[in-house]
Amino acid sequence: MKAVVIDRAGDPAEVLHIRDVPTPMPGPGEVRVRMLASPINPSDLLMVRGLYGFVPKLPATPGFEGVGIVDAAGAGLLGRFRVGSRVAVLNGVSGNWAEYAVVPAKQVVPVASQLSDEQAASFFVNPATVLAMIRWVLRVPRGAWLLQDAAGSALGRMVIRLGRRDGFRTVNVVRRREQVEELNRLGADAVICSADESIEERVPAITGSNGAPYGLDCVGGDTGSALLRALAPSGRLLVYGTMSLQPVAVDPRSLIAEGKRVEGFWLSTWAKKQNVMTMLRLFRQINKLLCDGTLTSDVGGVFPLERIQEAARQADTPGKAGKVVLRIGPAD
Repeated sequence: MKAVVIDRAGDPAEVLHIRDVPTPMPGPGEVRVRMLASPINPSDLLMVRGLYGFVPKLPATPGFEGVGIVDAAGAGLLGRFRVGSRVAVLNGVSGNWAEYAVVPAKQVVPVASQLSDEQAASFFVNPATVLAMIRWVLRVPRGAWLLQDAAGSALGRMVIRLGRRDGFRTVNVVRRREQVEELNRLGADAVICSADESIEERVPAITGSNGAPYGLDCVGGDTGSALLRALAPSGRLLVYGTMSLQPVAVDPRSLIAEGKRVEGFWLSTWAKKQNVMTMLRLFRQINKLLCDGTLTSDVGGVFPLERIQEAARQADTPGKAGKVVLRIGPAD
């Protein structure tokens, strides 16, 4: 089969290559999936660069999520039950940027028939992160203000749409002026362009109080530090990314005197701590919210596997129109 392979960490446009490799066979408790599509997420590119939370054994195939058809199963009832199903595939080991992928049977989830391959391919990383952070970890109530940076990203737009649905309000920080009107049309309650405005001054004016009680930071550095300062006393900042590769500056007095909290969130770590029923509830909610458009992703480009370097360059471009998706195989 054909697969995208890296032999060393580095610039994705330089180290990603197509290679013929043996087609894998599923073992006990595993399924083999004929891959249809897989997105290029920021986490994928961080892994390729060697900057992610773990370093894979090289050579490696990237691609944490995707969609495909289960075509074979090893020993085990669950795997045999999934054969023939179109499933979302969560893959943290062998990688989905290949014609076939083998994963544990419990890491595939049947997806609604009305979802396109491009939407089903992005079932896990962003939708599950959004729901887990907002509904399970922060438990943001109706009417509350939530402050987030990188609001123009695919995940940031999901947060805005979920806020409209669940009844919480969003203050959205972006770097580019043209994104302000885009997010206003999407339903953002307020948008701050950090190139023109002070986050710390604008947030209290927007919320009509001394800050926002909840915050999401995936940038770090100066922006993440400003979000922390813009929180209300006893506010919680959930850090789920490091786009700037710079640390968040924390004034101990804000933790001691104001009771603010800074917490980290990594979806894979959170998911490992949940019971089966929690994960089933999460998957049902994702399917429902994908179908109604709340957690869908804008698709900015679809590339065949053979054009992986071009696809990676587009996925790495700031301000791209939407998520870049690899079309690996034809739909049934």
